[in-house]
Amino acid sequence: MLTLTDEEKRMLDGSLGKVKQASMAFIVNYANALGAPRLIPVTKAQLYSGSHLYLKAINEPDVDKAIAKMHFASDDPLEFNNDVACFSQFCALRTDLDQWEKLGFTQEEADENMAYLDRYRKAGVNMAGTCCSYLAGFIPLMGEHYVCTESHTIIFMNSVWGACANADGIAAAFCSAMCGRTAYWGNHVPEQRSANMYVNIEARIETLHDWDSLGFHLGRISPAYSIPFLSFAQDISPDMDKLRASFASMATSGGIELCHIDGLTPEARDKQLAFGGKSPRWEINITQKDVDDVRAFLCDTGGSDVDYVHLGCPHYSLEQIANCARILDGKKIKESVALHIWTAPSVKYLADINGFTKKIENAGAGLFAGSCALVSGKMPKGVKNIAFDSAKQVNPQKSQFKGNIFYGTMEMCLNAALKGRWEN
Repeated sequence: MLTLTDEEKRMLDGSLGKVKQASMAFIVNYANALGAPRLIPVTKAQLYSGSHLYLKAINEPDVDKAIAKMHFASDDPLEFNNDVACFSQFCALRTDLDQWEKLGFTQEEADENMAYLDRYRKAGVNMAGTCCSYLAGFIPLMGEHYVCTESHTIIFMNSVWGACANADGIAAAFCSAMCGRTAYWGNHVPEQRSANMYVNIEARIETLHDWDSLGFHLGRISPAYSIPFLSFAQDISPDMDKLRASFASMATSGGIELCHIDGLTPEARDKQLAFGGKSPRWEINITQKDVDDVRAFLCDTGGSDVDYVHLGCPHYSLEQIANCARILDGKKIKESVALHIWTAPSVKYLADINGFTKKIENAGAGLFAGSCALVSGKMPKGVKNIAFDSAKQVNPQKSQFKGNIFYGTMEMCLNAALKGRWEN
């Protein structure tokens, strides 16, 4: 049975206002459904804000009514006024707030997007606009409880830093941000964070593309509620960009929320610690063929002309943008190709002042901030063949896009943009 503190009871009975009441009512129902014994405070929230496509499901043109219904399960609009109970910032946005017109958005669409963002800024949510909240200072430490609406970020922060969050969903995250509480269950409970699946990786995993492909394979073969412990037969040298790419592809193909890596992540200094002294429930091997098969599955065979190349999922780091600028410097992409590179607004500013943006734009490409093709739902008109360096972007397009889809390294994608053709 769920037990509430006196403060939580005051929120629930409306003593602290309607926003707190609606939020707490949602979280209480959520916790009861999960069988959680109590609620716990959260210190940070990353929130999927803006006129995102899923909001169209209720066909509600009134922004306030749509927010009430979709984020708080309420039929009555809520009046916001610095309501957040913890530090909160925006997740990925619907579009680049400065360059939306270049991306095919109308003035009406841009205004609607800002209307949603303005409501939450009034509630106290900070403008950040990135799926990679850690690129904008959102860094929960080991044992810190947070909520988040971005799947790969949950895996990254749970695994690499030992922070604590579940993939609760958009509405639950909004309500947690406003009442400052979430259900004590799942990844918030120390005893439930132990690995239960031993993964022996025989494949050689070196490049970012290797890590991306590995993550996709691991996600799609992992059973529900599995927490993998990765053991590599070969020496590995991951960095932040490699790990977050792997976790992004892992999230798009499966339901993993926490991934221990032998000798690397804080709760996996060794196998004994990672498994909490218990035996694995599952054991699997990943071979070189498994990783190669991912590439064969995600990348169409042969070669063809390409007219859209998309980079920056997850949002590119400054180092990745610098590498793009170096490769493109003094060159021109094919006139028939649109090359879009995505990053966080804070990183875009750094790219601007370092001269990377200018080099990219001089090559005929665009550096954009805040969104991506998947989130915005927009690609250049008339696109026939596309190229990505991210399995997370490719996977949902496989069942929707009618043309060729190519999947490769950043360098392969940039080469395709320069030549106007994908060459396997």
